[in-house]
Amino acid sequence: MAFGKRDSDARRTSRFRRIATGVLLVALSPFIAFGTGALLMGPAPIARGEHVSTTVLDRNGELLRAFTTPEGRWRLPIEPGDVDQRYLALLLAFEDQRFHQHRGADPIAFARAAYQLVKHRRLVSGGSTLTMQVARLLEGEHEKTAMGKLRQIVRAVQLEASLSKQQVLRLYLRLAPFGGNLEGVRAASWAYFGKEPRRLSIAEAALLVALPQAPGVRRPDRNPQAAQRARDRVLARAMESGIITREEAAQAVRERVPTARAEFPKHAPHLAEAEMARQPKLAVHRLTVVRQVQANLETLARTHARALGERLSAAILAIDHRSGEVIAHLGSSDYFDERRLGAIDMTAAVRSPGSTLKPFIYGMGFEAGIAHPETLIEDRPTRFGNYAPKNFDEDFHGTVTIREALAQSLNIPSVKVLDTLGPARLVARFKRNGVLPVLPGDGEPTLAIALGGVGMRLRDLAQLYGGLARGGEAVALSHIAGGGGEAGTPVSAGARQARANLLTPVAAWYVTDILKDAPPPASAIGGRIAYKTGTSYGYRDAWAVGYDGRHTIAVWVGRADGSSTAGLTGRAAAAPLLFDAFPRVAHRRAAFPASPNGTLRGSGGDLPQPLKRFREGGEDRPAGAFLDPPVQIAFPPDRSELEVAGEDIPLVLKAQGGALPLTWLVDGAPITEADGRREIEWKPHGRGFVRLSVIDAKGRVDRVTVRLR
Repeated sequence: MAFGKRDSDARRTSRFRRIATGVLLVALSPFIAFGTGALLMGPAPIARGEHVSTTVLDRNGELLRAFTTPEGRWRLPIEPGDVDQRYLALLLAFEDQRFHQHRGADPIAFARAAYQLVKHRRLVSGGSTLTMQVARLLEGEHEKTAMGKLRQIVRAVQLEASLSKQQVLRLYLRLAPFGGNLEGVRAASWAYFGKEPRRLSIAEAALLVALPQAPGVRRPDRNPQAAQRARDRVLARAMESGIITREEAAQAVRERVPTARAEFPKHAPHLAEAEMARQPKLAVHRLTVVRQVQANLETLARTHARALGERLSAAILAIDHRSGEVIAHLGSSDYFDERRLGAIDMTAAVRSPGSTLKPFIYGMGFEAGIAHPETLIEDRPTRFGNYAPKNFDEDFHGTVTIREALAQSLNIPSVKVLDTLGPARLVARFKRNGVLPVLPGDGEPTLAIALGGVGMRLRDLAQLYGGLARGGEAVALSHIAGGGGEAGTPVSAGARQARANLLTPVAAWYVTDILKDAPPPASAIGGRIAYKTGTSYGYRDAWAVGYDGRHTIAVWVGRADGSSTAGLTGRAAAAPLLFDAFPRVAHRRAAFPASPNGTLRGSGGDLPQPLKRFREGGEDRPAGAFLDPPVQIAFPPDRSELEVAGEDIPLVLKAQGGALPLTWLVDGAPITEADGRREIEWKPHGRGFVRLSVIDAKGRVDRVTVRLR
């Protein structure tokens, strides 16, 4: 019995001596074998720390969306300045107190570990530094042998020879394991606390310090008791080191450990994925979206759609029309709802806009001098060839003002004005300002455009109404922080210049003055906006677009598959969502701009004679200042680029306004085949830049410069 005990003690002593010898060998090995080891191992694989998850941020740097790495890991980019400084203090106190003094390996720490091993005959503390842990993470191996430790030492010294302490710390913050597919403190903070690690409680910081030591065993979502014990040990060490007080430690111990993983943010999913597809190699995408506004509108749209029906969806686009920047982009009410086809981005879907284009028809009428808000117009049965439009209420209202016709969205007056203007002219105006309507069968524009007989996108309406809100100065939408257009539609300097005249300031002000007095929905929150609703044929699409002095919001409600929904109208389904959206975009409504110079105010009796009553047909109109718009080249736009198929293939040049006959010139030389018309065919000779000019019968001139390719 005594002999067996002595034999057991001898084995323990022998084992202890082997461990002590190994620790001492590791402690001395950097000074013996570093040069040879470094030559054999080659440079450290630092690049692995740069392989991070793709992230999409809002304009303030807040996380909108994150994607796993190709290996399926959450590894979010982070810098030491992005984490709570108390976490860093706890980390260094627990893992590497001499981090800022050593050069990768710490002989003092190894000597202390060996002494404690000899004294207590068990491993009390290791000699591994934070840099050695980074070396192990970069290598992807964890050998618990003397040779494995030696390789970590060599790598650590290599790292500190080429990197600063902050860079080493940055690598640890990105690569430290936190259980499952979580790597890095930022991913762990989102998964366990649902927030960025910029502001952590002491208990949260301690938990993040404890997990990487044994991430598989201490995962809070699988073993919260082990996680809590490890966290409390970190808190005890922090209290002993004087980093936190006894009271802070006691309070932190009482804080509960999370028992489940939270989902990563998935805001603006349609826009985030579009950007990923557009720039797949970019690690960080920064959008103009405001995260809190986006989140608030996502909740609102989801609630609104669910209240309307199980297959109905909603899309919202909110912009700051002063800059054209997109503040919120909701392609559907719920991206993950398959019943509502939520993955389809309805801001880009081509649908019938209903009556939402009427303000631009009247605006062009105001601009052309054929109408004024107080001009009288007849709302009576009228036939335009084979086309006989009817009002939505199947009734006729007799003699009304243009103001009443637009406010009540009467169909027949709007078709009359468009008939006088010409539907092709309206489409040309849209195209000149970067909006490309989709005509049925790629045919010619017809009067049905006034009532929604054309394809438009929600972002088209947001862009057009944003220009209306800017006093007629068209705006190009941008969702890339720092500038840039919608995905797939880059905006050139020439295009921006060509978009300078959606409407004249006076015409835009007249339209706004009418729309701002439209009655809001019954439950609308206070505050005035100018807005218009629309309903497509067959109750398939409900629209509402509105603006104040700063923001424009466009709303669509319907089924993504294009099916009809009985009773679905813009006023009943989309307008309430529009009015609920505005206070979530801005707490206060911005004031509308003052009326510009040249505005005619007063009743219909105060108007000039040509504007008192609308004259249909437009052929017998007397000449006058209000009826004589200047000549303008409608196509091609200024500073545009045109593909020339060959010298025998003509280009079509178009002008609008002005007094006939017109004179067309190329680089100062007249086009003899023009024959005074507004639309001509011209055969270019050669390539390069040319100057196109048109002069009307009164000597008024418009010019554009284009490049022929």
